[in-house]
Amino acid sequence: MSQPGNIWVYVVDDDSHVLRAFRRLLETVGYKVATYDSPVEFLASHDPTLPGCALLDVGMTELSGLETQEKLQALGDTRPIIFVTGHDDVKTGILAMKSGACDYLIKPVPEDVLLAAVETAVRMDLTAFQERIHVGELSQHWQSLTHREREVMEHVVRGRLNKQIAGDLNIVEKTVKVHRSRVMEKMCTRSVAGLVHIAEQLERSGLNLKSMTSRV
Repeated sequence: MSQPGNIWVYVVDDDSHVLRAFRRLLETVGYKVATYDSPVEFLASHDPTLPGCALLDVGMTELSGLETQEKLQALGDTRPIIFVTGHDDVKTGILAMKSGACDYLIKPVPEDVLLAAVETAVRMDLTAFQERIHVGELSQHWQSLTHREREVMEHVVRGRLNKQIAGDLNIVEKTVKVHRSRVMEKMCTRSVAGLVHIAEQLERSGLNLKSMTSRV
């Protein structure tokens, strides 16, 4: 895992004693820590682009932990969430996990349990963070393709042969080969399988390649 010092842990709890205890423990092992006694303040001021996780108290009065998580998700923030509660409420725990929480911890939380939960959440976010960077690079590569190259790529990933592509696009096969070579070069892959994998990654990220091709 990357050095903890590069990772932010956001602690949101309306109990000042919990905030101090969690900050002290997490900073001891090298994490950067930001504490909030107000979930509204947290939502307004935290940086969603920084890798890390959030520890949310379930029973806050201003906004519950679950409500805070919902607002994060509505903002498009996929940061891993660890819920912490002073009451072992099974129903709330189930709701939290169904909502995508990484863990659900009961206070007082043993130090080793808290640190293990944070490390797991951080690993998840670092993986997702690197994936977002990678997909962003792939998207830039795709944006660099010409309209015709995008059309050829769309046909290639569908398994069409050069001759078939030429017929579909009403161009000569030699031209298809040229465009196909440029697509492979710009998308930084040497195989059709690699190109198919790239297309799948872009589609999963929300980019509709076929729709974008038809609009260009």
